[in-house]
Amino acid sequence: MRAMAQLILFNKPYGVLTQFTDRENGRATLADYIDLPGVYAAGRLDRDSEGLLLLTDHGPLNAQIAHPKYKKPKTYLVQVDGEPTDEALDALRNGVELKDGMTLPARVRRIDAPANLWERDPPVRYRKEIPTSWIELSITEGRNRQVRRMTAAVGFPTLRLIRHAIGDWTLDGLAPGEWKVIEVEAPPATHRRLSPGSAKPPRRDELDKIAAVDIAHEPSSRPSRRKGGYKPARHRNARSDPAPSGQNRSNQGPSGKRAATTATSAGRSKTGGSGSAKPGKRSSGRSGVKSYSVKGGRNGARPKKG
Repeated sequence: MRAMAQLILFNKPYGVLTQFTDRENGRATLADYIDLPGVYAAGRLDRDSEGLLLLTDHGPLNAQIAHPKYKKPKTYLVQVDGEPTDEALDALRNGVELKDGMTLPARVRRIDAPANLWERDPPVRYRKEIPTSWIELSITEGRNRQVRRMTAAVGFPTLRLIRHAIGDWTLDGLAPGEWKVIEVEAPPATHRRLSPGSAKPPRRDELDKIAAVDIAHEPSSRPSRRKGGYKPARHRNARSDPAPSGQNRSNQGPSGKRAATTATSAGRSKTGGSGSAKPGKRSSGRSGVKSYSVKGGRNGARPKKG
């Protein structure tokens, strides 16, 4: 037995938001008309637009109605400023260049003013010198304010917009603010999306390929073996011939010259260096020991008088 789902057909009046709360501004919402718990809108309809809005409590059905992937046609009755030319209608049929790209081809035709159409509150503002006309426009996309932008792009701005049908569901028999519940066949549940922006989950064979690649590139939990067997990191980094305690390895060179040079420099730094010795004095090379020389004699003896 096929599963069934609830679908609500609602004739949204002008000025009503397609949401159930508006705490900040206090505007009219769906809660002012629909008191069924657990339902939510399948798609959206602008606040300044009227007509058919579908609601459901079934997630897969909501996606099937609202997602452009399923290309469910949405038909609008559009009152435009002026009388559209054949060139303008052909442009709509072929697709219109908007700021966010080309639209898909639309179905469009001229129609008479709909019979038994309710008055809008507030009423449409007309210009006496410019006539108005009606067209029927069907699209399969769902861009923001798409119909209004399309008619403006071909030179005939929209004055009033009424959504008459979504797929096979229509407004017939519903006055503004009225709604009814019908039972429809529920589509099968879909899997949870595994990648952002994906319309359908990957197939099982694709998941197997992804898993195989991840395993191949996953680093091994055991360290690689080196020649001579595995050694812990502290042993691999340690020197095999450690320097004696207190001796700096960086001063050891092939012939010990670097160490000797460093020691000599240290001795000079304590005595002030060879360039800092006063005249008549010199450093003995040992730290803190000084020797004096006297002119005219050896080893400090005075010269004899003649």
